[in-house]
Amino acid sequence: MLLGLCSALRSRALLLPLTPPPRTRTATLRRHTWPRATSSLSSPPPPEMEASTYKFGPYRIDAREVFHATPLSYAMVNLRPLLPGHVLVCPKREVKRFTDLSTGETSDLWVTAKEVGVRLEQYHKASSLTFAIQDGPQAGQTVPHVHIHVIPRRKGDFENNDEIYDAIDVKEKELKEKLDLDVQRKDRTMEEMSHEANEYRALFS
Repeated sequence: MLLGLCSALRSRALLLPLTPPPRTRTATLRRHTWPRATSSLSSPPPPEMEASTYKFGPYRIDAREVFHATPLSYAMVNLRPLLPGHVLVCPKREVKRFTDLSTGETSDLWVTAKEVGVRLEQYHKASSLTFAIQDGPQAGQTVPHVHIHVIPRRKGDFENNDEIYDAIDVKEKELKEKLDLDVQRKDRTMEEMSHEANEYRALFS
């Protein structure tokens, strides 16, 4: 499929080192602060979501980072999003490869990604969406758990549109390093991610 910038996650985890292929070019990202709604209060996830256990490969995901869930899939905010609204949609079952998903899981995963994308595109006043999967290590996957990168897009967010795929690889590597080293997150705190998840959660209520 496409790629998948698994940019997201966790404050504490231990990943296996993985050396990505050398890049031959550098993506040029035009950084934007997109207009979006804000709220002053951040509420906890609903009881049914808080009671669930969310896994992302070998990592446990804090329920505060999850903003939408179905019986088979869940969507979470990103530790280091490439663009505003860049989130991950994953199967609840820990599955390494896309081809190992059941028919029901495959259908639910894509329907969930579609529903998430529609809402985030509107929320962030975007005009397009990138859906990306990196299926396997040679495709750039660093966390062994199927996930779809859902990224709202706007004109001019990248100088060359195809550069987003190189940028996804870079972010995937950064995510893995953050999880491996358990370094303090500078760009996104749990409070920030929880606040964002809370705003996205309201889109599904």
